[in-house]
Amino acid sequence: MPPSPLVNMLSGVRSSSSHVVRKGRVPDGGGVLLDESLVAPGRRIDFAELFGNARPVEVEIGVGKGSFLLARVSARPEMNFLGIEWARAYCQYAADRIRRAGLANAKMLRADAVTVFRSCLEERSLWRVHIYFPDPWPKRRHHGRRLIQDAFLDDVRRALRPGGQVIIVTDHQDYFRHIQAVLARAGGWATVPFPRMSDGKELVGTNFERKYIAQGRRFYSVARMRYA
Repeated sequence: MPPSPLVNMLSGVRSSSSHVVRKGRVPDGGGVLLDESLVAPGRRIDFAELFGNARPVEVEIGVGKGSFLLARVSARPEMNFLGIEWARAYCQYAADRIRRAGLANAKMLRADAVTVFRSCLEERSLWRVHIYFPDPWPKRRHHGRRLIQDAFLDDVRRALRPGGQVIIVTDHQDYFRHIQAVLARAGGWATVPFPRMSDGKELVGTNFERKYIAQGRRFYSVARMRYA
């Protein structure tokens, strides 16, 4: 039987199951994979210290196999990137891909994104937050597990610089309605055009997007900018 998907029960982010790290083989993060102790009570991430420079920082939540992050990091050497992934195998795999590509402007962190944004990020420390195809948790009794909630969005806005953006894509219409309702309740956001993150016909170029394009699914996207 094929392996079942790894699901981030904490941060509501799907993890790709199309790549499996074989038993006994742990990819080498080579300095890309951060120590999980970085996420600790009372500890804030110092990006200037982490990257050795003061370049703007973008975060992707739910990196999976790392296809979007790898392309984005390669295309924007003037930016720094942090990928957050809960599934350990895929976090290690994405870190190894970045290491093998020789990209020095990206790090991977195996952590719960909700915890990171609530407790570990300085105010106005990020330029952009990417959230692509988060787990929709379709059953009503599981809606509380969805990543996009009022408190989480407040934490994202706090972490963004004025002018910074959050970009969200989903294939699930009901979840998109939920996201729109959360955004409508939130203050300090302005609607902005969705910035294309990939060449060609893709919106962002994740593995989930490519899979869903082949299945003929419709996508729902939204972008907001912090103005206050």
